[in-house]
Amino acid sequence: MSEKLKIRAERPMGDPHTMRFALEREVQAGATFSGAEPGEAPLPRAILALDGVQALHVADAVVTVTKTPEAEWDALKAPVAAAIRETLAATDAPLGDGAAAPAPGGRDDAAVRDAVQHVLDAQANPSIAAHGGHVAVVDVKDGVVSLRMSGGCQGCAASAATLRHGVEQMIRMAVPEVREIVDVTDHSAGTNPYYSEAPAAPSGATPLLNRPVPPGAISEEQGRFMVAPDYLAPKLGLTPDALRAALRAGEAAATVEEGVGPDAGMTRITVRHGDRAWAAEIAPDGSAREVPPPRRAPDDEAALRQKIRAQIAGTPPDALPLTYGGLARALGMYMPGAVRRVTRALEATMAEDARAGRPLMASLVVSRMRGMTPGQGFFEEAARLGRGPAEDEDDSAWWAREMAAAREAYLARAQAG
Repeated sequence: MSEKLKIRAERPMGDPHTMRFALEREVQAGATFSGAEPGEAPLPRAILALDGVQALHVADAVVTVTKTPEAEWDALKAPVAAAIRETLAATDAPLGDGAAAPAPGGRDDAAVRDAVQHVLDAQANPSIAAHGGHVAVVDVKDGVVSLRMSGGCQGCAASAATLRHGVEQMIRMAVPEVREIVDVTDHSAGTNPYYSEAPAAPSGATPLLNRPVPPGAISEEQGRFMVAPDYLAPKLGLTPDALRAALRAGEAAATVEEGVGPDAGMTRITVRHGDRAWAAEIAPDGSAREVPPPRRAPDDEAALRQKIRAQIAGTPPDALPLTYGGLARALGMYMPGAVRRVTRALEATMAEDARAGRPLMASLVVSRMRGMTPGQGFFEEAARLGRGPAEDEDDSAWWAREMAAAREAYLARAQAG
């Protein structure tokens, strides 16, 4: 039985419709593919035939897939990975027998510059403009593209992520002649100089971080506060649609805290996405003002993992396995993205358990959507850690065996405690 090809799925920050599938080996030496028309190449034909796939870019050991807006990664990720594995196992030329990297002279520098600027104007800048930013081509030489950020992007702490995970991905998919992308922005001009001429804040207040929230931007529905996406999205450098997608995917997360002592009656809402955060305090009369976001504790995720372990250890045997949603609710996590945070934390516990030689606690948590078995990420992470089925068993049989061992180990630990 040949060893299963390891594939790691990575979702670029700020682009909910794109996912990178990083392989442990090169797809096809000296060959690339980019576009929405597969031609005769086996791998593009297999992936672009999947319902929900819009475009594809393949280079080196990375397969980058762009989905349609209505498609969901939870349903699409496993079929893409399966198509990659099956095609690479069936042929030594997944990108075609005559495939080769684009010749340096395919398009001259002027044509490449025009193509890159078109990508920026058509795909990137409309979104970046939502928070006052703009990206432009400064120069192109021998496939090296120099970009300059301006407006809200200049000096922004998230500008590197915006370039690397968003803009660069778009450019490389559309313009394969690009060899390297260089940021030539003068970020030393300060943080968000676009806003440097904002009106002065009241005495003692920090500009932009202690200002009234417009009426209607925050509402209360059935005891839960809601922030209007049209108001919040630009604060996080997103469009409203991108913010909604990030919340659904767990890439953006919100916390709500109730004031105590002298702050009794006050409520603080904090929303985080990548390196950006926004916070507001809501007074008992419903008025609200933006405030500096609280610093994220460095051990937030470690604390969540410990809470998950304690919750599972304290769960009655007849209530196991738990579902991802049930575990999130048991931990008091109801905000959008809570289930995604729980699944990420569970995958982190797998690495901890593997290093310690323990059964995988994450095997005790399952998905209703997958017929009460763990999510695909569980099996992929187990394979990455060198844990998984023996040669004579399938994923389901191995999981049942792992779950039995984990149940016994964690229940024994709970009884001893």
